[in-house]
Amino acid sequence: MRFSRDQLTLILAALPDPAFILTRSGRYAALYGGADHRYYHDGSSLVGQSVFDVLAHDKALWFALEIEKALGSRALHIVEYSLAGSDVKGLEDAGPDHPIWFEGRVQALDFPVDGEDAVVWVASNITEKNAIEHQLRQQSETDPLTGLYNRRKLLDVLAIEFDLATRTRRPTCLLMFDVDNFKAVNDELGHSVGDELLATIATGCRRALRSDDVLARLGGDEFVVLIPATTLDEGKPIADKLRQQISLELENRLELFSTISGGLTEISRTDATIGDILRRADEGLYQSKRNGRNQITVV
Repeated sequence: MRFSRDQLTLILAALPDPAFILTRSGRYAALYGGADHRYYHDGSSLVGQSVFDVLAHDKALWFALEIEKALGSRALHIVEYSLAGSDVKGLEDAGPDHPIWFEGRVQALDFPVDGEDAVVWVASNITEKNAIEHQLRQQSETDPLTGLYNRRKLLDVLAIEFDLATRTRRPTCLLMFDVDNFKAVNDELGHSVGDELLATIATGCRRALRSDDVLARLGGDEFVVLIPATTLDEGKPIADKLRQQISLELENRLELFSTISGGLTEISRTDATIGDILRRADEGLYQSKRNGRNQITVV
């Protein structure tokens, strides 16, 4: 079946996602589709203007570079980016009132447009998809009880820090601690109180630690703190402050007089694996237990 020019125009207008024709210089030569204001703003006012006319310079430059990549490769070029209606000068208000995540599918055209090489750039709204992916990623990385990183995420971060510390000799400490007599708390007061205790420890840690420190629940009542750019001499006062803050938090919030014991170690160039670091910190933790609890042992 052959379509008339009018039919082709209607077909292009009915495209669910906006398809921009953009020239090498960044000029909007045409726009087709994307008329549903639940998902998109009306971009028809952009036609005839350049990305440098309507976007901040750094964002416009990014678009120009992606156009150049698509023209250079001649293959389908896929990018993801965020853009709000307020980021684009002269855009009508009708449309989403929040930043939109787009997947841009960019393909070079085999003919010039107004004397320039050009691409077709189809911009699909993937905001909901991104939100779901972010939620799933958070769930896979986060301990649901405390909101801290879980063991899986900790090992990922620790692998990066281990590589950085051994390559650059940047000092990095690791503290492993658990709750003294935690089983007795569960047995005497119930698991709900035990859970509340663990969540309160997470709150106390956030108050005591620096923004760059990485905190995770290893499992049960065991926690790990990764303290980057810190030597053992510098890390010991941080660990002791954390120990005191946790006891204070438990007393003030839960009226529980509970303490923690821990082992503090530093990543060494002689460590073969991250398992070596965790084992050493674990040895320090149990040494603290043997020495009377409520203390941090440096190993």
